[in-house]
Amino acid sequence: MKTTRAALAAVAAMGALTLAACTAEPGAEEPEGDDGATTTESATDGGGGGEGSIRIGIKFDQPGLGYQDGNEYTGFDVDVATYIAEQLGYTADQIEWVESPSPQRETMLQNEQVDMIVATYSITDERDEVVDFAGPYFVAGQDLLIRSDDAGTITGPDVLDGRNLCSVSGSTSAARVKEDFSPDTQLVELNGYSECIQYLAGGQVDAVTTDDIILAGLAAADGSGELQVVGNPFSEENYGVGLPPGSEMCQDVTDAINAMFDDGSWEQFISANTEGTGFSPNAELNPPETRECA
Repeated sequence: MKTTRAALAAVAAMGALTLAACTAEPGAEEPEGDDGATTTESATDGGGGGEGSIRIGIKFDQPGLGYQDGNEYTGFDVDVATYIAEQLGYTADQIEWVESPSPQRETMLQNEQVDMIVATYSITDERDEVVDFAGPYFVAGQDLLIRSDDAGTITGPDVLDGRNLCSVSGSTSAARVKEDFSPDTQLVELNGYSECIQYLAGGQVDAVTTDDIILAGLAAADGSGELQVVGNPFSEENYGVGLPPGSEMCQDVTDAINAMFDDGSWEQFISANTEGTGFSPNAELNPPETRECA
C-alpha cells in the first residue's frame, strides 16, 4: 500500500523527534514489546523457524521505503524484510518492527537489539568490520528529483549552476554536486526531505538530491504526479541486510534475497512503492549479484 500526501505531512511533523532520535546516544537498552516487556525470544536467541518473533530494524520516516502509520508499516524495505522473514519461516504477525535511525544501526546489531536491519543500509568497508551483511538486495545511486515540467532541462548534476538544490542538513549529497559537478549550485539545507519536497513543489528549489529510490519513494508519497526522478544516477550504494556480528542467518537471508529476485517479487515491490514516478532501477546494476557469506 502506498503512502499519500498525508505521509509527507506526518513526516514533517515528526522532524524534530527524528532529529532527536538520531542524535541520542545509541541503543543502551533493548527495545520493548507492545506490553512494555522486553522481547525474550527471537531469531537471534534461538526463536527461529517460525517460533517466537523476529525483530527487524527499519526506518519509520521514509515514505516508499520504511514508513510507520499507526500500526501499519509500508515501503520497499518493509516488503523486502517481510519476504525474507516469511522465507525464514515467520508469518507477518511474528515480525516486531524496530525503528533503526542511521547513527544507531551498528550499535543495535552489535547489542543484538534486532535480528536484522533493512533500512537503506549501504554496505561499506568500515561497516563490514563491525557487523555482518547479506545481500545486496538493491543498488541505489545518487540522483535528482525535479518537477516534471523541467524534464529535459534538468538532466543531471552538471546542469545545476545557478539553480537551487535541496538536501537535508548534515548530508554530503548536495555538497558532492557542488564540488564535483556544478560549483555555482545554490545549496538549500532543510531538516528533512519532506520539507525539500514542499520547497520543490512550491518552486523555491529546482531539485532535491539523495539516493534514487529514496527520491522515488518521496515522489510516490507526494502523489501529485508532478515530480519525477531524473534517472541519471552518479554514485553506487549497495543496500544490504545488516546482521549481528557472527550471525548464523547470513546464508538463509541470502537465499531468500535470491528467491525474491527469481520469482518476480523484487520487481513487484519496486513497482508498487514507486508507482507514478517514472522510476526504473539502474538495469546494469539491478537486481544485484549477492555476495558470499563469510
